[in-house]
Amino acid sequence: MANKAALSVQGISKSFSGVPALQQFSMDCFPGEVHVLMGENGAGKSTLLKVLTGNYQADEGRIFIDGKEIHIKHTVDAIQHGISMIYQEIHLCQDMTIAENIYRGREIQKGLFVDFREMEKKAQVLLDSLDMNVDASMMVSQLSIAQQQMVEIAGALSVDAKILILDEATASLTEKEVQALFRTIRSLTAKGVVVIYVSHRMNETFEIGDRVTILRDGQYIATKKIREITEDELIELMVGRPLEKLYSQNKPVGKEVILEARNFSNKKLKDVSITLRKGEVLGFSGLVGAGRTELARAIFGLDSLDSGELFIKGEKVLIKRPEDAIKAHIALVPEDRKKAGLVLMNTVGFNLTLTVLKEFIKGPFVNRKKENHIINTYKNSLSIKMADTEQEAGSLSGGNQQKIVISKWLATQPKILILDEPTRGIDVGAKAEIYDLMFRLAGQGMSIILISSDLPEIINLSSRVVVMHEGRIMTVLDGVKEELTQPQIMSYATGRKEE
Repeated sequence: MANKAALSVQGISKSFSGVPALQQFSMDCFPGEVHVLMGENGAGKSTLLKVLTGNYQADEGRIFIDGKEIHIKHTVDAIQHGISMIYQEIHLCQDMTIAENIYRGREIQKGLFVDFREMEKKAQVLLDSLDMNVDASMMVSQLSIAQQQMVEIAGALSVDAKILILDEATASLTEKEVQALFRTIRSLTAKGVVVIYVSHRMNETFEIGDRVTILRDGQYIATKKIREITEDELIELMVGRPLEKLYSQNKPVGKEVILEARNFSNKKLKDVSITLRKGEVLGFSGLVGAGRTELARAIFGLDSLDSGELFIKGEKVLIKRPEDAIKAHIALVPEDRKKAGLVLMNTVGFNLTLTVLKEFIKGPFVNRKKENHIINTYKNSLSIKMADTEQEAGSLSGGNQQKIVISKWLATQPKILILDEPTRGIDVGAKAEIYDLMFRLAGQGMSIILISSDLPEIINLSSRVVVMHEGRIMTVLDGVKEELTQPQIMSYATGRKEE
């Protein structure tokens, strides 16, 4: 790593409607390094990247490239200064060739016409330099997601990128594709390119990073060499508290049975029976296809049963559709928040009140005072970070989107809350807030079913753990009476061990 910074940002600040998103942030990046940028959602990472790429203009602060101050007012300015960004979502035209995508908007011309042959020739050189075994004349639609991201990198290199920003680049990649991307990153840094790498994945940070800079609440917290920091220390810097304090040490335990499912069976479930106690967090663990989500859907009336009975407080109830479940004070936060939990194109306020419209809409009349009371109550209770309640839900961070989904179901005032992968794809800070909320609700007597593939989460939050395998319950482990371990749970989840 060279001693002179290739990129230096000094005292960058940016506010929206008076709310600071970045406050006097400074950072140096050196040639040939992978500089990881980490922080919980809302920490200011996206704002910083948009300032660097010309999508936002900083309110104050200075940016230097190779020691020379530059001014970035538009995305074109960033590109001209050698800054390129690869986004999580692919921004390629599927019905165009690789070469056409690489040079889109900067087509090589011969006289009045586009010189396709020359574009393909130059694009092929770039593809070969990235060890891509593809032809520049191929249609992008023929490529895998990983290959398409490589094409985006090739496009960045075609404008002589000195600073390459990768924002959650591995979100849709397989492990094999991630390793291919890492090989490309290493080949670029070997040539002196700076890679700014944004990710929530700890294992990637420690595998590919050289240094890591942590943001919290729009402020610079620290920059550390990867080899000199542990995962626990990194998490503590991100959330402002030690890792062990993410989880409550006192798991809520109830005695009164609130919900009982007896002999649930259908195409996915095989004679499943469970009990859920008042004020309990009942964890469900298992591999993909184990039947955990299917059980939740059956309880909530989304999937039909061939046989089985459901009892709430000892009384048999018939739930054939979600409306029946809601009347029985059951709520389900679904696994896929974007497809099943939110109307992404609508406002935060609309989403927060979607489950309780009848409370403030009577015929053609809307009680705005009551509507605003509901919105403000749940917006504040989970500290949802937004410009205002008219902001589009899809524009918020993953953690804040998840808070909206949870909030809209809490608005129905459930007594039984089913959380299906509630912390998937969100940062550690948002996870901590959701954990705190769960224990607060359980302490108030709410019964919670927690479905999670995160074993530390299941072990530390649940009073009991139901382990499923291929539609069956393999065992129920008491997390209060015995010390649960990941190997112990996995032995049941894989079917190797059976009670």
